[in-house]
Amino acid sequence: MFTWTQVYTPVFGNVLLSALVAAIPVIVLLGVLGFGHVKAHWAAILGLLSSLTIAILVYGMPAKLALASAGYGAAFGLLPIGWIILGAIFVYDITVKTGDFEVVKHSISGISDDRRIQLLLIGFSFGAFIEGAAGFGTPVAISGAMLIGLGFRPLKAAILALIGNTAPVAYGALGIPIITLAKVTGLDEMALSQMVGRQLPIFSLIVPFWLIWAMAGRKKMMEVWPACLTCGLSFAITQFVVSNFVGPSLVDIIGSVVSMGATLLLMKFWKPKTTWHFEHETKEGRQADADARPDQSVGQVVKAWMPWALLCVFVFAWGYPPFKDFLNGGAKGSENFLKGISLISFAVPFLDKAVIKVPPVVIKEAAEGAVYVLNWLSATGTSLILVGIISGLLLGLSFGELVSTFMNTLKRIRMSLLTISAMLALGFMTRYSGLDATMGLAFASTGFLFPFFSPLLGWLGVALTGSDTSSNVLFGGLQKISAEALGINPILSCAANSSGGVMGKMIDAQSIVVAGVATGQQGHEGEILRGVFWHSIALASLVGVVVFLQAYVLPWMIPAVVTAVIK
Repeated sequence: MFTWTQVYTPVFGNVLLSALVAAIPVIVLLGVLGFGHVKAHWAAILGLLSSLTIAILVYGMPAKLALASAGYGAAFGLLPIGWIILGAIFVYDITVKTGDFEVVKHSISGISDDRRIQLLLIGFSFGAFIEGAAGFGTPVAISGAMLIGLGFRPLKAAILALIGNTAPVAYGALGIPIITLAKVTGLDEMALSQMVGRQLPIFSLIVPFWLIWAMAGRKKMMEVWPACLTCGLSFAITQFVVSNFVGPSLVDIIGSVVSMGATLLLMKFWKPKTTWHFEHETKEGRQADADARPDQSVGQVVKAWMPWALLCVFVFAWGYPPFKDFLNGGAKGSENFLKGISLISFAVPFLDKAVIKVPPVVIKEAAEGAVYVLNWLSATGTSLILVGIISGLLLGLSFGELVSTFMNTLKRIRMSLLTISAMLALGFMTRYSGLDATMGLAFASTGFLFPFFSPLLGWLGVALTGSDTSSNVLFGGLQKISAEALGINPILSCAANSSGGVMGKMIDAQSIVVAGVATGQQGHEGEILRGVFWHSIALASLVGVVVFLQAYVLPWMIPAVVTAVIK
């Protein structure tokens, strides 16, 4: 079998020069997207072409391996990522077509007509629930679409949905990023969960304030500080308790429910002195909306919220490991009638086990697998499509109307699906060629400052791959090796990879495209990127400061059980 060994310092054997060359595809992608006003699909294609060129000509990667890795990424971009987006927008389009989203809108306005409170409930708390159950861009798609329906301007909704989807990401999809990190590094899963749970709660408290400040400014944020504090603190405390005493799987699910409940309870006893709206919302327009708001029965409200309740149930069920195993044909030894039907996997031609990763990126030389899994039934997107079909029928649509709505949704996002495929092709190309490892080694060479840069390495991983899980797979081993070489507790640096990674979620190309699709901002991805870029950098740097302090000033924050494991 033909194999190719990755080279990490191809430019004169210098890691910094090599890292500068390896960063060119990322610079091309973000540069032309954010500042060149180029459409997202062209930006992705340009980034992909530059990565192919560098991988083949500079890194010496065989062309067939490079093309195979790009094809693997493109396929992954369609399923599961593109499938999730299609399903999420399908559900939203059905509620709009039936008119039931208007009822949802008015029921939320009944809790509070203040846009700041609505953002906390939908952009932070409800988004955290969807993140905890599904991940992979689903919360951005759902929250963004709901904010648009409530009256938020599309561009603003996209930016705010991305900022809101940060602190919960490390425990997303029932804790998969932490569970995967433990498997990759060989470190204790509970210890990693505890360590991340002693970093991210600080930001769970900060993000609601940050979110409102980004939307309305500091003064308007201070007017609703009790709501920001209640929303963030309740989530942060729950996040700490569950991650430290239960485990990583239910952190976001429980935290989001507690956060929503605490905020709704607060609204029973407290209201902001002034109700804040966007500048484009005139007083006359708001009064007209209020006058036109119909009296809604409990039955109408329940019916309107039914699709979103089903969405929560289905997404949670599809993420629940025993049920997911059933949908995939059963666990080993207890296979069912779906075996070989609902899940089909095959090795990617030319690529599987053909790329060899070597130290110091991994502990020992290892062949990189490349197996594409077509789990069409257990994919989160399938649960969303089923929610759309069931909801549409229960809301009175005919099967023909459902098909028509689905085709219209598909037509509307077709270019975005192409963009996502190209983005993932670039990400996989970067991974298999070793470009990302070169950039990671540059971060790992920072010596005493490594605890500060450790989260930024995770941030880079998520910005490149679009996934905290993928970032942990990519850089988890490197974090462990670098930390041990510097005499730093590896639990701290590996946890920092996941904690810092969450701040990269808002600028990764995949999330930006998802936000653009959900809010109807295709073609404006560059504006979305510019709107979130500095927020991402600032928050990631703050994570770096926290981890630096934990390494040298506050080592008692590292779980005691970890020290025993390491010794």
